Amino acid sequence: MVVATTRNRSPEDSLATAWRELSMRYTATANALGRELEESYGLSLHEFEVLARLADDDHEQHRMQELADYTNLTQSALSRLVSRLEQEGLVSRSMCDVDRRGIYACLSEKGRERYEQALPTYRSVLSASFESSSSR
Repeated sequence: MVVATTRNRSPEDSLATAWRELSMRYTATANALGRELEESYGLSLHEFEVLARLADDDHEQHRMQELADYTNLTQSALSRLVSRLEQEGLVSRSMCDVDRRGIYACLSEKGRERYEQALPTYRSVLSASFESSSSR
């Protein structure tokens, strides 16, 4: 005979469950965003995030380190990503006048256009994700 036991869930168990649920929602949303952005605009989610950061601020340029921090990418990964965006004419890079070690990324007009084209899709996927998570 098998006896089912119920155990009281500790606050730590509840936190772990909440974390797993949040992580699963984030992953599902990031995957949906990446899929839609790639299929429709040829942009990865990280590429879109870099364009968004460059487009959203009043600053004309951002240091590469700041973009790496914003996107949670390593300097090396961000450098490769920005190189791809630069080859497509979406961004340009320039040296910092004050600190020769610093490199800036700047959004081009073509980059702004691509960002503005992709933004409604980005918002739509986010909206659908939040709507589905709130209906649970």
